[in-house]
Amino acid sequence: MKKLEDFADDINKCSKCGLCQSVCPVYKITGNDCAVSRGKFVMLDGVLKGDLKLNKNIEKYLDMCLKCGKCKNFCPSNIDVCEIFNTAKYECAKNTIQGKFEKFFESKLVFGTFMKFMKIFRRINSAASISGNRGEGCIKLLYFKGCVNNVYPKTERALKKIFSNLNVEIIERDFDCCGLPFLSSGNMERFEEVKKYNLALMDSDFDYILTDCASCESTLKGYFNSTHAPLTTEDKKASFERAVARSDGGFSFVNAAEFLAGQNIKFKFKKPVKVTFHKPCHLENDEFLKPLLQKCENVEYIEAEDYDECCGFAGEFALKNHKISKNISVKKADNIAKTNADIVLTTCPACILGIKHGFLFSGKKFPKIMNIMEFLADSQIIV
Repeated sequence: MKKLEDFADDINKCSKCGLCQSVCPVYKITGNDCAVSRGKFVMLDGVLKGDLKLNKNIEKYLDMCLKCGKCKNFCPSNIDVCEIFNTAKYECAKNTIQGKFEKFFESKLVFGTFMKFMKIFRRINSAASISGNRGEGCIKLLYFKGCVNNVYPKTERALKKIFSNLNVEIIERDFDCCGLPFLSSGNMERFEEVKKYNLALMDSDFDYILTDCASCESTLKGYFNSTHAPLTTEDKKASFERAVARSDGGFSFVNAAEFLAGQNIKFKFKKPVKVTFHKPCHLENDEFLKPLLQKCENVEYIEAEDYDECCGFAGEFALKNHKISKNISVKKADNIAKTNADIVLTTCPACILGIKHGFLFSGKKFPKIMNIMEFLADSQIIV
């Protein structure tokens, strides 16, 4: 696992050009240079030189980050901003009372036991999974359903209802959390634990890893790019070794909406409906959206202003930076309200909470806000 000092060269690569200011949602609200990458890099450079210590003040600014990745994507020096901040957060949190409390809450004993209980509860109260209409040319999809589906499986049920009409096989494994909450809190040991566990389950014969959550997909892809604990074959489990071997060629990921956009399937809605779309920060691209909505009869798409801007939620960010989160989410709600759309579609459960948060404080009339799979499942499906 890397330490902050291992990123000294990357931190010094920052030219302090300030381009990160133009894309940082937090900076746009606060105007605080410590909210953007270059400001944080100045502080972390001071830590590395011994002029500053990783104290509560620096940790406060590290927490003042949505982990949206926009600065990383816009950085001319191609610095992996989020990984540096996660490492700094780890070194801050491991010695604080709050950090130790979060680590205990996120442990396998507490968080893991809760999720295990929810999985058992779901198996007792849910119907058998749907595999689709298998035939020649059947596509095998390894489904990573994420934590939210284990607690509130509405999106999973919608996905399976739709995919039961296609020539696919949905393969399910007892995956753990993708690990994003642990990364955000600086709990790197727990992240590496779930990463190794999940990789060990990616040993079956499949064509794609299927997700319905943009954040899960982004985190899973990060398994193969992380420098904290590069993948090796030292683990003696054969399944893990197969996962490592396959990762050299690359796993193929596909989100459910992207997959449906390329299928011979249509969705007929009884009444005309206006929809808009919020693009989650962790969704790499939304090129599937318009082709998919063109398959929907009686659906009008209205693009919202800054539809790809952050919703302001980002898990614990909303708890630690409530006022900033509120202002960002209210701006998002205002832009959505201008479209007069009946339904807001997205591909991230956290974004659904963020948009609801914005409408709650904006005073605007609530539209329906849902995962795009739930929306499509309410239609007449034609193949």
